[in-house]
Amino acid sequence: MASLHRSVTRLIEPEPTMEGAGVKLNRLIAGRQIDWLDPFLLLDHFGSDQPADYMAGFPMHPHRGIETVTYMLDGETDHRDTMGNAGTIGPGAVQWMSAGGGLLHEEMPRPVNGKLEGFQLWVNLPAKLKMSRPSYQEFTADQIPEARRDDGTVIRVVAGETDGVRGAVTEIAMQPTYLDVHLAPGARFVQPVLRGHAAFAYAYRGGGTFGIGEGGEGTAIQAPQLAILGDGDDFEARAGDAGVRFLLVSGRPTRETIARYGPFVMNTRAEIVQAVNDLNNGTFVWEERNG
Repeated sequence: MASLHRSVTRLIEPEPTMEGAGVKLNRLIAGRQIDWLDPFLLLDHFGSDQPADYMAGFPMHPHRGIETVTYMLDGETDHRDTMGNAGTIGPGAVQWMSAGGGLLHEEMPRPVNGKLEGFQLWVNLPAKLKMSRPSYQEFTADQIPEARRDDGTVIRVVAGETDGVRGAVTEIAMQPTYLDVHLAPGARFVQPVLRGHAAFAYAYRGGGTFGIGEGGEGTAIQAPQLAILGDGDDFEARAGDAGVRFLLVSGRPTRETIARYGPFVMNTRAEIVQAVNDLNNGTFVWEERNG
């Protein structure tokens, strides 16, 4: 089978929204333009130079049936949850949490040197894992490995693999690749992506050309824009005159129906009703229910 390059099928513009106790952010997935990209349920880009835009944070709230991934560029986020995890993730750090059958957690952002910026991604769990025991992985900036190329390209490998460098986050059901790619002006980048996996590239600084095919043509992109990628075996990009920084994320689809209600994503409406009942009855948290 001949190798197939992934092209850009859609460009998504950020949608300003408000979440938590009043946090202003830009939504790329789970908005009016695209509801979800199986298995990715949500992508938010948060950050501001005005603390009032985010200091109210995300007080204790529930999740079931999904994984939440927080990746910081600047600032810090304090977190704690009902599984006993607590701490602070700072610039360049990542937190990958599987809510499984249910937990409550809190995320409270705060600036460092006046700066706060980062991303949150929600990843669906397959039906067989939706009621599993919650789990948690956290890595500081110096624990995220990097691949460096001769042309100045720097790739921070959160999950997956590139240039023989394996990501910090492992043992995730949907076999994700999560790369933070920094390209110098004019630099080219090619990354294998498993055929059949969903994939997107989010340009958050600069611009360039994404989804370059055999003829050298692709789609012009300028931050902040999200490129939804078609199927294929690899993704190619070229940076513009100012360089480009982008997230390249891919994962195995569940190919299952979903029912979603706020922080709960299950497979049927009856499971959503059960989640709400569990929350109201004090039996929502996995440990309280299973001992």
